Amino acid sequence: MVTLLWILAVVLVIAGIVAIVRKQLLWGIVLIVVGLLVGPGGVSVFN
Repeated sequence: MVTLLWILAVVLVIAGIVAIVRKQLLWGIVLIVVGLLVGPGGVSVFN
């Protein structure tokens, strides 16, 4: 489960960076914040 959370967090953060590069600043910030919240290193929603 931890590995799955890490993968999901990494995908969300990368998608957020791509969104920011594509000039979708708000959506990018939301994706990065959600990615940091989901990741095991952050405040995981599932704990």
